[in-house]
Amino acid sequence: MVLMLGLLLPTLSFADTVKLLPSAVLDGETNSFKPGWGVVVKDGFITEVGPVRSLSSTDTTQNLEGLSLIPGLIENHSHVLLHPYDETGWNDQVLKESFAERAIRGGKHATANLMAGFTTLRDLGSEGAEYVDVGVRDAINKGVVDGPRLLVAGKAIVATGSYGPKGFSPHFKPPLGAEEADGDDLRRITRDQIGHGIDWVKVYADYRWGPNGEARPTFSIDELKTIVEVAASSGRQTVAHASTNEAMRRATLAGVRTIEHGDGGTLETFKLMAERGVAWCPTLAASEAIAEYQGWVKGKDTPPNRVTEQQTAFNNALKAGVTMCMGSDIGVYDHGDNVLEMELMVDYGMETKDVLQSATSINANILNMADKIGSLKVGLEADIIAVRGNPHDDISNLKNVEFVMKMGKIYKGNVK
Repeated sequence: MVLMLGLLLPTLSFADTVKLLPSAVLDGETNSFKPGWGVVVKDGFITEVGPVRSLSSTDTTQNLEGLSLIPGLIENHSHVLLHPYDETGWNDQVLKESFAERAIRGGKHATANLMAGFTTLRDLGSEGAEYVDVGVRDAINKGVVDGPRLLVAGKAIVATGSYGPKGFSPHFKPPLGAEEADGDDLRRITRDQIGHGIDWVKVYADYRWGPNGEARPTFSIDELKTIVEVAASSGRQTVAHASTNEAMRRATLAGVRTIEHGDGGTLETFKLMAERGVAWCPTLAASEAIAEYQGWVKGKDTPPNRVTEQQTAFNNALKAGVTMCMGSDIGVYDHGDNVLEMELMVDYGMETKDVLQSATSINANILNMADKIGSLKVGLEADIIAVRGNPHDDISNLKNVEFVMKMGKIYKGNVK
């Protein structure tokens, strides 16, 4: 049995000791490619990394000539229970799709992410599906469905009156996409969500509830601190949805681990985040996808405000030296297309090698799992993928995934 995040997971049936022989290895720590290197995996763990001539003989050899071997990618903002809004709007997914349908979709989405080379996902909210995300995570752990290592946030926490679905008659209260709580009740709600088996606590530090439907802060700093404190006492960390600068500032002062979206972040606030070790998941691809659903044609039309705000925020974050989290908000657009976020991070001004590191060792550190995943290093779990081409030359090469291994089990690519 394997112990992870307090859960006993069934041991997977691993392949025999296998030697992986690519054209080059990216270890994830030094962030440099090493031609002529290989990796040996046994019982789900990496046992050797180095020049091929120095590796031990093994039961099986996987010939990955022409491919680059890299750590399994880590997606730190996903929603496996959502599918693209141009297929079905968010309101209809929350109000009209059964939990059974959403669970089945979640399993399919999980598999799509794994086959795309993402061996770990932090899933940030079930969006009205109660604790179905916990069930999907557990089904993956039991081998019921193929998927990444999944870390879930359950229902998430919102301030009363702030969240949706909205637009109904005052006498009708629809099911919400998250759980309401305020003031003294925040301790109970946070503890209750933890008791249902979540891995991360998520709070909406702002939402679109201003006089004109604009985003405004929801919780006070003290309320946010309460959530962070309760989560920390259980060994968990807190992530905050925050698109306004004030909500970002409050969440940072309250001690959250990461901030999501951050459209309105100023240079000053990003510097504060950097000083306090708060990482940022910009979710650029989701912003662009939503703009396209609303009719924007990229490369032809003038970028809408949401996109230009994200570009400005991204520039501020780079100047401030904030830790960049690779998190795409996948589910808003197609599962398995996560690399689009990484392409945009490069387009918006980040170095290609740094983007790749964000999706491997940096995201592993954010998850407090650098001793398990995120690098190709002896003693770590064997989460390994192989892609055609060198991602340092072109981040889009990460779309060419030809081999996927998670915890030593091969899900894509034939053993030879």
